[in-house]
This record gives sequence, structure tokens and C-alpha cells, in this order.
Amino acid sequence: MKPNWFVGLRVPPEAGVTAKVKGPPEGVRLFADADLHMTVAFLGAAGEAAAQHAWDRRSLARAGAISASLGAVVPMGPPRRFSALAAELQAGRDAACGLIEALRAPMLEAAGARPDSRPPRPHVSVARLRRRAAPAERQGALAWASALELEGLRVELAELVLYTWAEDRTRTLFQAVAFERLA
Repeated sequence: MKPNWFVGLRVPPEAGVTAKVKGPPEGVRLFADADLHMTVAFLGAAGEAAAQHAWDRRSLARAGAISASLGAVVPMGPPRRFSALAAELQAGRDAACGLIEALRAPMLEAAGARPDSRPPRPHVSVARLRRRAAPAERQGALAWASALELEGLRVELAELVLYTWAEDRTRTLFQAVAFERLA
């Protein structure tokens, strides 16, 4: 399996997100509690040493915990071939954007990853679609996502984490390699 590294803010299980995300349609895989995060810097196929170099840049952000609330669940990726469904941040959005802006470029550079000049879009992915989802499955996924009741759900984003693929992806997609509580 190709390496996959990223830095994110962990969504604590006690936030209750997965309890509100039930009954996905065919072709939609829910994220486990341990997989819920808000991406700060996507390092991609960087090797472990490069990912550790990126992780070493975490001190550039002098951020504290972010008290946030979730918004509507929307598709992420190209409109016709979106790959994930995610709740965008409402409250805490400015603080999350500030953290992404402070860390993303230096972490990507340290990892030797491609720069990302897109504006930050803080979100928490709750589900993924299978790669070859048919148009009807995508429509079903959008209808399901629009019925989810996550708007206003409070989450405390207080832990920065370096993630990679989990060794056993049948239970969780990602594993935490390193973590640090925000001041």
C-alpha cells in the first residue's frame, strides 16, 4: 500500500459525532471515532522520515485548543466524482483557518510535498464513497448526508496528530503516530 501521511486535529470520541452518523447507503463507508479529524496538512506519499520532518514544524503554531461546531455535511472533491462527505466547521472556523495557514506550507515544505495554495476549508470527514460509485450511489449519498443532523454539534479540537494508514484497515483507516495537546 502506498504511504499516506497527514497532520490533523483529532475529534474526540466524546463529541458524539459517530452516534449521529448512522445508516449510510450502499457504497458509503463511515469513519470510525478514531478516524475523525480536521486535516491541517496533507503530506501524501511522503516517507516516514519526511513526515517526521513535517511534524517537527508543529511548534510554528502557537495555537490553543479550538472550540468549534459542525455545520452541514457536504461533498468533498470534484463535484461529479466527490470522494468524501464532510461537516464543515461553523464556530471555530477562523481559528482553524489560522492554524492551517500557520502550519500547512512549512509542513509541506519540510516533507518535500507539493505546495497547496488553496484557501483553507476546515472540515471533518465523516464518510467516504467507494472509488467507482455509480451516479445513483452518489445521489443516494448526497440525500443521506443532507438528512444528517450535525449542525451545531460542539467539538473541542485540542490534539494535533501525525497520522498514517492503519495496519489493519478493517476497523479504522488511520493510526496516530505522534500527538501533542495544544496549549
